[in-house]
Amino acid sequence: MRASRLINILTTLQAKGLVTAEALADENDVSVRTIYRDIDALSLSGIPVYSERGSDGGYRLLDGYRVRLNGLTPAEAEAMFLSGIPGAAADLGLGSLMAGAQKKLTAALPEDLRESARRMQQKFHLDAPAWLAEGEQPVYLQAIADAVWNSKRIRMRYRSWKAEKNRVAEPLGIVMKGGAWYLVARVDDTPRTYRISRVLDLIVTEERFDWPKDFDLANYWNENTRRLELELYPNWATIRLSPWGLKEIEHMAPPYVRAHLEFIGEPDEEGWQTVRMPVAHERMAVSEMLKLATEVEVIDPPELKHAMRRAVETLVARYAEPAALTK
Repeated sequence: MRASRLINILTTLQAKGLVTAEALADENDVSVRTIYRDIDALSLSGIPVYSERGSDGGYRLLDGYRVRLNGLTPAEAEAMFLSGIPGAAADLGLGSLMAGAQKKLTAALPEDLRESARRMQQKFHLDAPAWLAEGEQPVYLQAIADAVWNSKRIRMRYRSWKAEKNRVAEPLGIVMKGGAWYLVARVDDTPRTYRISRVLDLIVTEERFDWPKDFDLANYWNENTRRLELELYPNWATIRLSPWGLKEIEHMAPPYVRAHLEFIGEPDEEGWQTVRMPVAHERMAVSEMLKLATEVEVIDPPELKHAMRRAVETLVARYAEPAALTK
């Protein structure tokens, strides 16, 4: 375990440069004191690792030093090939680069690890878009990816839900979720999220910007996702679901809603179950409930119950047969 940890510390220092003892301890799930001992062991073995003092200090490798390791385990080799997403790489204009890198890595691996990597590619495939949905291939995706990589400001005309807007933005990262591509960009010193397929016009300028040192794309995206879920589902409703409705809601409800379903009591003699669940604002909540047709009954809140009644009455009036045909 210690040998694996020492290798991980080395590769982390090589990849990130200056790293604090606390960050290394968190990554390796050990105490800071253990990291101190590991750093001493690396130094004694001849590895040129040194510390920088101060509030912004930490550990780093001597400039120019590179770790050359070929001791990949079969599981690590498999994981490396599983991490590649050919479709996404192609959309970003990196398909040939990824294919070339994988060929070089395959050639460098021992024969037994090559077989592990091939087996992983044969048995796992990632298809990011949801069922019956196509993945997006936005016109400006590759240009935005280039701007992100080279830290160049962009000027774009963007179509939001409400209106078209012109933005000068500093692109910080790209995220693919559910087959859709999103740009995280800083506007007026604040990170914001834009769906790339809604970019109508784009100019990549030659103006460079400094990367915000305290910005972490994964953390931002996770926090933004949680905030969006709370904004989309701010209310709660108590409903009754038939056995079929229970199965259907497990299939059609978003992960956030499924994760917060609260079952109340036991199913009745016909199998109907009372549940409490997060719901969207009234109009969208009615639309979602109508998808369950006769397999759902809204109990609370009264406002949603009344809105459902109005929707059903409107549908009955719309689809009622003309009087002449009912005689």
